[in-house]
Amino acid sequence: MLEWYVAVCLVLLVACAWPASRYLGSGSQSNTLLRGLGRDISRRRARDRGSDRCLSDHNTDAAPADEVDAVALICKPSALANYLLQHCVTFCSFSSGSKWSWRASPFLQTVFGAFWPSESAVHFMRDHLQMSDDGLVALDWAVAGTGVACHRRRRTSSSSTNPVLLIIPNSFGKITRNVLKLCEVALSHGYLPVVFNRRGQNGTAMGTPRLQQFGDPADLREAVCYIRYRRPAGRLYAVSESTGSGLLLSYLGECGSSSYLTAAACLSPVLRCQAWFDSAPRWPYHWALLLYQKICLSRYRTALGEVIPTDLLFSSSSLRGLEETLFCGAAGGGASWEGYWERNEPLRDVDEVAVPVLCVCSQDDPIRGEPISTLPLELFHSNPHLFLLLTTRGGHCGFATPTDTEAATPWSHRTLLEFFHAATDFCTSEERAKLAPRHRGLGGGARAPGGGASRAFRHRSVSTCKKPQACPHSIHAIYSWQRSYTR
Repeated sequence: MLEWYVAVCLVLLVACAWPASRYLGSGSQSNTLLRGLGRDISRRRARDRGSDRCLSDHNTDAAPADEVDAVALICKPSALANYLLQHCVTFCSFSSGSKWSWRASPFLQTVFGAFWPSESAVHFMRDHLQMSDDGLVALDWAVAGTGVACHRRRRTSSSSTNPVLLIIPNSFGKITRNVLKLCEVALSHGYLPVVFNRRGQNGTAMGTPRLQQFGDPADLREAVCYIRYRRPAGRLYAVSESTGSGLLLSYLGECGSSSYLTAAACLSPVLRCQAWFDSAPRWPYHWALLLYQKICLSRYRTALGEVIPTDLLFSSSSLRGLEETLFCGAAGGGASWEGYWERNEPLRDVDEVAVPVLCVCSQDDPIRGEPISTLPLELFHSNPHLFLLLTTRGGHCGFATPTDTEAATPWSHRTLLEFFHAATDFCTSEERAKLAPRHRGLGGGARAPGGGASRAFRHRSVSTCKKPQACPHSIHAIYSWQRSYTR
């Protein structure tokens, strides 16, 4: 009992001391660095278009000048980037309030987003899917309960045109406040939210003693095919949280333009995953993540004992040791740690991503680490489909603002939905512009404003909404078992 009192006292001490140390120390330097990134991009954009809005502009009426956080959109200049700047006003409206508020602490922001209880009225209907190797994953379809305002009456038939929002939680399977709030917000905007649960996570039974590797998109690919089978008429979007972004980026890279997604977003993603496992986050977060994963795995100790040395597994003192025991050595067919990440690094096929992807990150993220070493900025500068929205504050999946209440939509969720809306409008207009000359019998497409770079982007982006499936799995092979049951 004494150890618990000591732990609570340490947490309170850190929570009280962090805002002062954060902003009396390196806070101003970080803010200057972020504003520098925004100004550099603005100057490049100004050379391309002449009078675009500054990437770090803000609504100064919302908060005093010294309490407004810098926000930078880091991306390659393109027609879509210009369109997002003009239509996504939420990008530049983030403010965590006074620097002496609890929202100035990345520790409290992270705890708020991950562990703070949410009075959500959303309920879930579960579909269990049996994979090609007899493993089981689960899809939780969000259903509006009492007190959740729906955008409009939704039809439940397969011909419904409502867009589907696929939500991928963190790789540890924790359903956080952010996930629940996102389901509630998506329902109110007319989406059909569905949460993807990996093997053995969030109460999903284990059909085989095999867990899903960190960046293996095979199960997600079959789940997407099932969603398309159930909702063929609706557009499909995807949002991932924290370390769950590794799975989403792996899927987008492997499937390319045949991913069936219109757009995707990652909230506080961990992008350099092998380095993240090697260096490990700071000790309070590292200890909490390791303990949570061990508790979840202990439920399947007997089943995993058939293929994994469970004594070594539960005595691991690091996230790397746990991951290595689960998927390397004898359990992984003799694969080494380096060989494991050659197959699972999320950015291994990032050049094949063919849909717009927005990554929302905070510079003070305590779990991801320092942005200079953990964010591949050169990737966002070179790939026209990847966009990084970087804020000064926000913690890890926090981004709480003074206006946030139980009834209000969090800033990060407003940003994601606004990005989806703008990206869809751009994709639709580009597709119409390309098809219009053909309908007039002119043959070929018209020259796009902005030159060759814009045409290159258009050539890839217009095909993202509809394209024949090229993934190795066939829909008929997947559903040959004809078995799905709902909880």
